[in-house]
Amino acid sequence: MKIASPKLHTAHLTANDEALRRCQYALEQKDKGDYEGARDLMGRLWRGVGEAPDIEGLHPSVAAEVLMCVGILTGWIGSTNQIKEAQEIAKNLISESITYFESAGDVTQIAAARTEIAYCYWRDGELNEARIMLREALQKLPPAGHTRARALLKLTTVECSAARYHEALELLNHNAALFQKLTNHTTKGGYHSELAIILRNLGTAEKKNEYFQRAITEYQEADRQFKLARNPVFRADVKNNVGFLLYKLSRFKEAHKYLDEARRLSVSFKDRARTAQYDESSAQVFLAEGKLNEAEAVARRAVKAFKKGGQNCMMAEALITQGIALARSGRGERAQLIFQEAIETALRIDALNIAGLAALTMIEEIDHLSAATLQAAYQQAREWLSTSQSQEVKLRLGDAAGKVAASVPEELSSEEATEMLLTRPSALQERKLTYERAMIKQALGQANGSVTHAASLLGMTYQGLCYIIETRHKDLLKERTPIRRRRPRKNQ
Repeated sequence: MKIASPKLHTAHLTANDEALRRCQYALEQKDKGDYEGARDLMGRLWRGVGEAPDIEGLHPSVAAEVLMCVGILTGWIGSTNQIKEAQEIAKNLISESITYFESAGDVTQIAAARTEIAYCYWRDGELNEARIMLREALQKLPPAGHTRARALLKLTTVECSAARYHEALELLNHNAALFQKLTNHTTKGGYHSELAIILRNLGTAEKKNEYFQRAITEYQEADRQFKLARNPVFRADVKNNVGFLLYKLSRFKEAHKYLDEARRLSVSFKDRARTAQYDESSAQVFLAEGKLNEAEAVARRAVKAFKKGGQNCMMAEALITQGIALARSGRGERAQLIFQEAIETALRIDALNIAGLAALTMIEEIDHLSAATLQAAYQQAREWLSTSQSQEVKLRLGDAAGKVAASVPEELSSEEATEMLLTRPSALQERKLTYERAMIKQALGQANGSVTHAASLLGMTYQGLCYIIETRHKDLLKERTPIRRRRPRKNQ
């Protein structure tokens, strides 16, 4: 579904004023969830994701705004349409805008741009990098206003992704007055929606129904704000979240009604990422109902979509759901491989909490794990979930310890345990690894050891190639140039 775009009359404007007007309207349309309409509003300035914006002849300050706007739109469109490398392109565009802002000494816009880069890192599952950049940016932003509010919402999203719900709740509670003063309905709706999500997760973790009741109230207010903003896309998110909350309250029929409506809307928007998220929610409801075949099929569909879009964090969570469905339907061997894939996927993006939940769930759901695998899973679940604030997780770890206690007489090293949890290659996979190693070695040779250039030759990301070398082909470490660690950032 395409939302009606505002009419632009630019014949009377200078090139600089027209560019600024187009950026303003495009970002407003983006806030309504209409990313296609936002791109159209950029007109001749930008043809689409992967194309550089036309900033020739523009004043440097205007060129900076165009670059940042195009970077923001690239990130959103890339996430929605699952465009490979879109987040990297977005980061590069926004980084280029920062060079212009730095020349002008515009500290506020530099900080605002860095919050957008941080969100790209979050989309790629790089939570630590996103958190660091957002906290640094907040130190430079004014103490009130729309830009700061949006940065706070982004940081809240990052903390929720890391299951740091109390930190996220404190952020929103501490800044409640700031959000109350806003006039932007989309941002206010985002505040109430984020608050509801946090309360729902705390209610689940701590088994407190009062959190659920507060969450319903916040969702209702979020829906009201998004309705005022004429933002049907974000209203679909609210429907998904209400459906998930109703599932937690065992009101399954109502939950499916909301989730089906959310999915219908996301399909009409052609938003594949959202559709996959709603599918994963539906799979969890099917699990709770004992409809295991339906749960596995829907979770598998979500995994496929997330994998195609490179959304590893959400893919790992959907794999856990799929693994549960397989285990409960008696397909333990297949379930174990799926849980191990979830662990590998989470570790690839440093999402230790999700890797820990995958290992813990594997212990809980599969009855016939080998003693060594059982111990390895418990050791790493305990390590990866050591910072979890969830009382539910702590109780689950305690129950898992009892299952493990009598299985293996001596403890494994952390490295041995992690290695045991990673999927073991079959004969076919061995041949693939041999071919993969040869291709990487050849690319490193052509690139004189530069992993960045080798990754480009192989059509993959720098981080992805580093992960493959360090985990699957350690003997190739000597073929690459030495790793140069980044120095800590200095405050500006």
